Parts: sequence; structure tokens; C-alpha cells
Amino acid sequence: MGKITEALKKAAEERFERIEKISRIKEREILVIKKQGNSKVDACVIPYFDSKAHISEQYKILRTNLLSLNKGRTPKVVVLTSSVHSEGKTVTALNLAMVLAQSTQKPRVLLIDADLRRGKIAKYLGVDQKIGLSEVLRDKAEASDALFNIDIDNLTFMANGDIPENPAELLASEKMKEFLSIMRTQFDHIIIDSPPIISVTDAGILGSLADGVIMVIQSGRTQRGIIKHATELLHQSCVQLLGHVLTNIEYHLPEYIYRYL
Repeated sequence: MGKITEALKKAAEERFERIEKISRIKEREILVIKKQGNSKVDACVIPYFDSKAHISEQYKILRTNLLSLNKGRTPKVVVLTSSVHSEGKTVTALNLAMVLAQSTQKPRVLLIDADLRRGKIAKYLGVDQKIGLSEVLRDKAEASDALFNIDIDNLTFMANGDIPENPAELLASEKMKEFLSIMRTQFDHIIIDSPPIISVTDAGILGSLADGVIMVIQSGRTQRGIIKHATELLHQSCVQLLGHVLTNIEYHLPEYIYRYL
């Protein structure tokens, strides 16, 4: 009985320390974010180059739909996933984060690359960011060392970092829960790019920590059975599926053809 009491006491003390740490951060000013110079943003991040482009407008519709969910109680932390690889989830996450940051209210937006196996956000941004989420979760770096922005002050990024041996375990750790709790106090919107749900369990883990999940589907490629299976996996993880984004759609307009994503 003594050992059980001792273990419970230790667990309670650790929980108190985490709560105290989060409370201290709440009292501070916003985190100091490093600015990356000489970034070369990929052309697929359309709103960065032209916020009035037709594709940018499609992402603004997605933004409006997201902000109007739950009768105005907007999900603060949203995970983006897909059924399988190469459906456009990372590009969607980047564009969604960009249009959120471009809102008239200029909210503080954070985009986290939580694909610890093959994240590409730093690549799409054209920056050389070695420290990322992996280092933070393994206590090899502080969050302030991993957060960075380019030339949009209210849009912050976190790369995936080095590939760890145990990605799923790191994402399910208390450290991840603590990290997200702290980030909730610092940002108005947090978008998390995660691996495909069928390939690995990561999206289900992250979805359970978030306020909801958006599934990205590539038109003309992903079969209905695969989408159904992916949806079932998300439900099994007890996550709230906010909706779907269909990519690779061609819009036929007079004199032009616009390709969405």
C-alpha cells in the first residue's frame, strides 16, 4: 500500500508541476519567434503570392466553413490527415494556415508539422530548419528553439525535425499534451499536419488531442472503400471528424481552366 501511495503522490506532484509551468507561460508575453531569412516558398502555397487568386478564394471558403462550425465556437486545434499518401494534405494545411493568418483580425496562427516520419512543411517553405517537433518532444530543444516564421508575423511554423525511432509514442506522450496545452495559450488557431490515417496510427492520436480532424481526399484517385476505412479508423480513435476537403478538382470557367490544388 505504501508503494501505491508513494506512486500516486509522485504522479500528483508531476501533474502539479505541469499545470504550474503552463500557468507561468500564460502570464508571459507571446513567445519570441525566430524569423527565417531567404525563404523560398513553393508556388503551391497560392495565397502567399496572390491572395485574390481563384484557388485562394477556395481556401477562404474552407476558412469560412471552419470558422462557422459549432455555432461560432471555432475548433482551435485542427488536425489534417488523409487516407493514403500524396492526396494533398500538407499543401492544404499550408494554404489553410496562410488564409487564416490573412484574416482581417490578424489572428495568431501556428502550423505544426507532426508528420515525424516524412514531414515536408519546411521544404515547401524553402527554409533550412533543423530543429522541430521531434526535438521538443524528446527534450532536446525548447519550443522557442523550434518555432519560426518567414515574412508574415502572425503566422508561425514548426517543422517535424529529425526522424525519431518512436514517432507514435512521442505523439501520445505527456510531453505532447503539455506542449499543445501551452501552444493553446499562445495562438488563436493551431493547424497540425499529420500522416495518413491508414498508414500509421499518428493521426488518430493527434486527433484525440485536437478539437477536430479534416480529411483530405484526392478526386479521381482515392477509392470509396479506402475513404470509408479511413473514416472508421478515425471514429475508432474517438476523434471529431469536421469534414472533408476534395483536392485535384478542375474548375471549367469561361476562357480559363483552374485546377484546385
